[in-house]
Amino acid sequence: MVRVQRMLDACAELLDEVGYDELSTTRIAERANVAIGSVYQFFPDKKAITQALGLRYLDMFSARVTDRLSQGDFSHWSEAVDVIIDEYLDMHRHVPGFRSLHFGDAVDIRLFDANNDNNQVIAARLRDLLISIAGVEESAELDRAITVAVESADAVLKLAFRCDPEGDQHLIDETKLLLRSYLSRHFA
Repeated sequence: MVRVQRMLDACAELLDEVGYDELSTTRIAERANVAIGSVYQFFPDKKAITQALGLRYLDMFSARVTDRLSQGDFSHWSEAVDVIIDEYLDMHRHVPGFRSLHFGDAVDIRLFDANNDNNQVIAARLRDLLISIAGVEESAELDRAITVAVESADAVLKLAFRCDPEGDQHLIDETKLLLRSYLSRHFA
């Protein structure tokens, strides 16, 4: 699977350099130094490659958040909000291709799952993390709260990066405040 990882890495680099519209399987093959047939052996088209890359980002994000939250050195649940936002910010700033693809919404709002949009998939992952790590009880109210939090954070963080390529710190701070204030009704 080293070839697949090279193809995904090449896709990430090219997304940052040329964007999704100019991305092609030929460019990915050339950058990954593999035959075009190798690309098609694993991926039927550029959308499938970006889907795999988006899923890799989602797994990476989940693993990073899980690792940080499982360290268990939090005095209050609101610190978990900061961890989640900070991990997203770090990936946005330092992981090749993430800035361009995010969690797939730049390509397809339902890139991860045909029945749920990308933010619903992310919300479900975060909900599962909170249930397993923070001991939060599963409920429809929790599902709704996490969905609203993810949608809100997504909107304000996109604005932060439109205003400043590194993320407008004032808007990032407002995102954290917004989430802490809203979620305090559910986690107090």
